Amino acid sequence: MPDIELTTLRWAPPTFQGQVRDLAVRWALEEAGLPYRELQLDDAQRRAPGYLARQPFGKVPAYREDGIEVFESGAIVLFIAERHGLLPREPAARERAKAWIFAALNSIDPDVIAIGDIDHFAAHEAWGIARRPALARSIVARLSAVAADLGDREYLVGAFSAADISMIMTLRGLRHTDLVARVPVLDAYRHRCETRPAFQRALAAQMAAFARHTA
Repeated sequence: MPDIELTTLRWAPPTFQGQVRDLAVRWALEEAGLPYRELQLDDAQRRAPGYLARQPFGKVPAYREDGIEVFESGAIVLFIAERHGLLPREPAARERAKAWIFAALNSIDPDVIAIGDIDHFAAHEAWGIARRPALARSIVARLSAVAADLGDREYLVGAFSAADISMIMTLRGLRHTDLVARVPVLDAYRHRCETRPAFQRALAAQMAAFARHTA
């Protein structure tokens, strides 16, 4: 078994618990059947020079596997997927899955982050009130495009893959809204993925860590 270390937060505000990006990595590791150890960090530890050498922005997660260092959750999930069987073997499907990993992060997530920032931090600001409807329309349009491609398949590219981990983690940024529910095909897909035992184990592990360090 590889020697794996994952950095995580000691605690996060309740609004963001179950959504911090180490969840994607935990999920990938659970799907691959790989044990790992956590290095839990507080705010001061994330700003320390030693950690910034591993993660230049002082965020989580950072990842180490047999001496190889990777940062950014999308890059880590792809690293795990390529090494441990979370991508299709057939070349065309494999590249399609990689494309969906990046589509989730680049074509959907920016608007998801933007609407979350409004809803959590600027819901009563004039600029936020003015900006939100256009963002919501943009998100629903992108989600509808994903649903159209998904069609009646269970997962994005045949069997479950790292592409689904990336997409579901992006959709989880909309948990506080009804935007995913407006696209029934995608809502059913989200439910299907989140009921996977590996996801449930990953989520429980993240939440247990936060429970131990309640602020």
